[in-house]
This record gives sequence, structure tokens and C-alpha cells, in this order.
Amino acid sequence: MHKLISFSLALMLLFSVNAQKKPLTGDQYFKNDFKGIINPLPTSGRWLDDSHFYYFGPNGHVVIDAKNGSERPATEEEQHVAKRTNQPYIKSNDIYIKVNDVPKQLTNDDVEESNPTLSPDGNYVAFTKLNNLYTVGVNDAKITQLTFDGSNVILNGYASWVYMEEILGRASQYRSFWWSPDSKHLAFFRSDDSKVPTYTLTDAIGQHGYVDEIRYPKVGDANPEVKVGIVTPNGGTIVWADFNEKDDQYFGLPYWKPDGSTLLVQWMNRKQNELKIWEVNPSDGSKKTYLTETQKTWISLDDEGRRISFLKNGKGFLYLSDQSGYQHIYLYDMDGHLKNDMTNTPNTNVTDIEFVDEKNSVVYFTARKENTARKDLYRVNFDGKKMQRLTFGDYNHFAVNISTEGSYFTTTYNNATTPNQFAMVSSKGKIIKVLADAKGPQFDSTALAKTELIRVMSDDSLYALPMKITWPSNMEKGKVYPVLISIYGGPNAGTVMDSWSLTGAQQWYAKEGLIQVAMDHRASGHFGKEGVNYMYHNLGYWEMKDYSTMVKWLIANGQADPKKICITGFSYGGYMTCYALTYGSEVFTHGMAGGSVIDWTLYDSHYTERYMGTPSDNPAGYKSSSVLNHADKYKGMLQIVHGIVDENVHLQNSIQFVSKLQDLKKDFEFMPYSGGRHGWGGNKWLHYQNLKTKFIYQYLLEKAVPKEMMK
Repeated sequence: MHKLISFSLALMLLFSVNAQKKPLTGDQYFKNDFKGIINPLPTSGRWLDDSHFYYFGPNGHVVIDAKNGSERPATEEEQHVAKRTNQPYIKSNDIYIKVNDVPKQLTNDDVEESNPTLSPDGNYVAFTKLNNLYTVGVNDAKITQLTFDGSNVILNGYASWVYMEEILGRASQYRSFWWSPDSKHLAFFRSDDSKVPTYTLTDAIGQHGYVDEIRYPKVGDANPEVKVGIVTPNGGTIVWADFNEKDDQYFGLPYWKPDGSTLLVQWMNRKQNELKIWEVNPSDGSKKTYLTETQKTWISLDDEGRRISFLKNGKGFLYLSDQSGYQHIYLYDMDGHLKNDMTNTPNTNVTDIEFVDEKNSVVYFTARKENTARKDLYRVNFDGKKMQRLTFGDYNHFAVNISTEGSYFTTTYNNATTPNQFAMVSSKGKIIKVLADAKGPQFDSTALAKTELIRVMSDDSLYALPMKITWPSNMEKGKVYPVLISIYGGPNAGTVMDSWSLTGAQQWYAKEGLIQVAMDHRASGHFGKEGVNYMYHNLGYWEMKDYSTMVKWLIANGQADPKKICITGFSYGGYMTCYALTYGSEVFTHGMAGGSVIDWTLYDSHYTERYMGTPSDNPAGYKSSSVLNHADKYKGMLQIVHGIVDENVHLQNSIQFVSKLQDLKKDFEFMPYSGGRHGWGGNKWLHYQNLKTKFIYQYLLEKAVPKEMMK
């Protein structure tokens, strides 16, 4: 009770102080022009060596000496080195590369080429064209075709859709080939999609409409049959790794050993609870087990090349795994034998390995440890001893950059009430110099709505759930306010961090009297894999349980209007919104859902089965997680939008839900977007933003939309 009283007093004091400050202007609300209130931070930065850092900031191009914090203008050569790149690129469907800063054209035809990737020695560029793999010489522009059977269903070095979306990641841009470190070989995936069902996307464009077909495996469908090939950049016989492509399996991102002698291939069973890393001989394709991992729920395949980090001295590697319930760093020898868990301390959830100091046997890494809504930089010895937090204060250190030998680092940090700052720090944790502060001269005299991070205990008292709130600017005691909740949801996909945010829309809606909220559930990643495991075979339930707990807290303690609880999200967030207005309709009254999964049998095999298994082995989970099965509970008002040719979450999801609501004679809003995929741009995107604005004003604020709010 004392805490709640203190919380209320703090809010009243805040609003009293804000009343004495200067209000925002129209340009600040509607053009996000916060000049004078918030300053831009440096746009780029790079360590030139272990103690000299180049960046472009308020004083132009400068170099900071980390030994004493002194600053001097950067030379032209230092600016040039910091920006230099010679990576190949596509221009008008052809491949170019800069040689001595002069563009050189390497290919010249009318066929589109994809993913030009420079070999480590700089002599070749590998690329794909018409689903075949090629190389081209940088010096002589000689093109060599490496595969010859590419077609609409045979993809060499170009990933099948489900591999791009769920396994290799969107950042791969469908690339599924990898250079060996010595540039002597290319490993690649050959995907046979012939057994993968075709999903047809249609739109109303033109006289006869538009039809697009995509090989898309849904739950229980046949997946692509994948072979792992190895070939030299000059062509010749392809060596196939000793796997049976007919097996029901997945292959993750492969790793070459640093000397290029063998290829480590990540293999996973269809159930996704067993990971084997195989060591493949590039000369004959033979394989032997290198490392194995099993979990009671699932293991996520690595799509960023972060699972394995080889030591340069050739004596071992670092391995990231969440098998303990939290992601830790494990030290292995080069034969794949475990030496120790380097980060075996309570609640340490490693996010990235930032730097390895092999000379002193120290690893620098970021983790969410002291506060799950903040990242910090730590160091630990190879033997797991002397773990030390290097970053400082009650801040989220969301971007760190370590010097070439690990003696210093820069950090960009903030929290919910503190704008971004940029500082240089020693490896002992001593602040050398604050290089930039986003807080402008008008910040303290400007009335900004209060944003803060609070914690609400789950109803089973196991987790302090994070909730980030922007409060109405001038709250009155005893008055209730509508709530706008923005979520994504999903396993290990949290969005709430103790971080600074400022937009005109955020401040305008605060002035209009909205309580704006982002919230994360127990399985969002804040509580490691231990928390995420709750969602195994049970999507939807725990998110809704925890979200409802937080909303009830807002009603009891935050002056939230129980008749105006609006939730909004896209993709998985759209699913959660639709689920909230059906399964969770006793708490949630309004929703805006975009690109929503409605029933998990309609989504792709790899993502869905990872968490839900199949309908045959988890019928209860599929039944309870389906929005359709709770449609009879729907009440309130829901806005449903979807791209007509959404290749990721198919329009059939929303159509099936709309049809169900129609059969139940329920009222709702529905807006399809022609040409829209899993997101869309241009005026249609502005139309979508206006649609949401109108919904907020009609149902939550109950007044006309100001013309300035329309885009």
C-alpha cells in the first residue's frame, strides 16, 4: 500500500511540475521537429587502433585519444579509412566492385543477379542467377558457372522461402552459400522444392487480375529437400555432404573452420529438439559428429553466425546456448569437447559476444543480468572467474564498440527518462569522457509527458513483468483514461526495454489523454529460455494471462478506463490482438490487428512446429490457440487489416476470421490493401495510419480527429 501511495504522489508531483514548463508546438507534435530539445548523436564511429576512435559528431570529423580523452580533427586519410569499403554491389542488374575507389563492372547481361559476395582473398565474387551458383573473377571478370540444374523448384545457393524466413533469416536475402576462409571452396545449399505445396496469391490488379505462386510449407507439409554441396570457385565436380536429403530434417547456417579444412554443418530433426553439428570433409563429403545438444522443448537454429566463435589461436571456440535456461557462453576445444561454462552465474542471459582477448584469456560480452530490460557490457575470464560489469549506472547500454585490442570501448546508453548519451570507457569500467549527450538546451524547460518502466508481479508471483507507460500529460485524480497497448508477443520476442523514446504522436496522444503502454510477458525473453519454455505447445495462453494481469493493475492503480482497453499489433502482434478480443475479451475491449495469424495450422512448418508440434501430437494446443475457436466470445470492436498478397501470413487467415464473425453476426471493421505483402508502403501505408488514427479517436477519445493528425 505504501508503494502505491508513493506512486500516486509521484505522478501528482510530476504533473504539477510539467504544468510550469513550455508546451510543445505543432511542428514538434506533427513533424517530429525536436531540435533544441533533443540533439542528434554521432552518426558513425570506428576504432582506428586500440586507443584512437574516429567519429563524426557536433565538432565534425574528430579523433579521440582514449588514453587521455583529448580530441583533434581527423585527417582526410583517417576519414577515408573509416569509410572505406570494397564490397561488390548490384547496379541495373549487374555486379560492380570498387577497385582503388573506381567502380569496375564484373557482369553484363539482362538477367538479374543476386547476393554478390566477395571471397576472403578478394579474388572472386560469388553470386546466384536463375537459381544457379556462379563466380566471377575480380581481376579478369571471368564468369564460371558452378551449378547447372537450377529451375523453379531446384535452387542452388538461393534459399527456399521457409529457409530464408525462418532459418537463415531475412538478412540473408535468400543467400545460401558461404566462402571458406582460405577462399578455396564454396559451401551451398541445394534446395528441391518440388514436394513443397504451392500457395497461390491473387490480387485484383488489371483486367485479368494478378497471380503469384509460392512454395510454402504449412504445418505438417513436406519441407524442401536440402543437400549440402561444396565446390571450388573455378568449378568442377561438386562434393555432396553425406546426408540423405529425403530425411525429414533442417540444416542451419554452416561454419567453416578457420583454416578451411572442414565444414561444420548444423543439423536438426523435424521436431527441433535435437541439434547435431557435423564436421564435413570437403574433399569427399564424409562426416563425423562434432557436437550435440538436446532440449526438452526446442532449440532455435542460429541465423546470425553467433553460435560458434573460433579462437584465433586455434585452440578452441566459444559456443552460445540457452540449454541451461539462460543463454550462456561455453568454452570448447577444437575437437568439440566441452571445457567449461564461462558465464555460469544466476540469471545471466548473454545477448552477444563483443570481443575475445585471447592474450589475456578474457571475453567481453553483453547480457541482460542486473535488470532484464537493460543490456550491460561484462568481462569474464576463460575459466569463468572474475566476471565484472563494465558499463555503469541505471542505463540500457544498447550499443557498445570495443577497441581493437580490448583496452577501451564506447557505449551508447539511455533509459526511459534519460535521452541517449555516448561515452568512452576503459576496459576497467572507468568513464574517460562523455562524447555526446542528446539532451538539448530546451529539454529541461519543455513539458514532456512522463514515460517510465514499471514492474507488475505475475498472478503466480513468479515474474516481475515489465511495462513501459507514457502517461497522459495532465491527469486528474479520480478520472479514468483510455488505454492504448502496443504489443508483438510471441516467444523470445519482447519489445519492452528501459529505453528513451520521443515522438510527436506519443506526446500528442498523451496530451489527448491516452495511457500508452508496451508490455512483455514471461516468455518474451526477459526471463531467459526458462521463461520462454512456458509457451511450448501453448501459444497465446501465457501472453494473454500476463497481459491481463498488467491491464488489471492499470485499472486498479493507473486510472485506466476498463471500458476502453485497446490493444494493437501486427503479424504475431495481430494474432495477439485478435486473441485478446476473443479469448481475452473479458479484459480487452478494442483492438487493431494487422497481418494476423488466426489459426496456427495456416502458418509455416518450421516456425509453428518449433513451438506447437503438429496437430496430431498437440491437438489441445492447436484448439486452444486458434482465434476461430474463441470467436463466439468476441465483443467490443476490432479493426482487421491485411495485405492481399501477403506472402508470409496469408490473407486466408483474416478471411477465415472475418467469415466466422459474419456467421456469428458480429460487428467489426475490415480493410484489405491491394499489392500489400507483409507490410506495404506509399499512400496505402498512410491510409493505414489514418485508419488507426480514426479508430483511436472514434472509440477511445470519442471526438473528431484533428486535421493535423491525418497524413
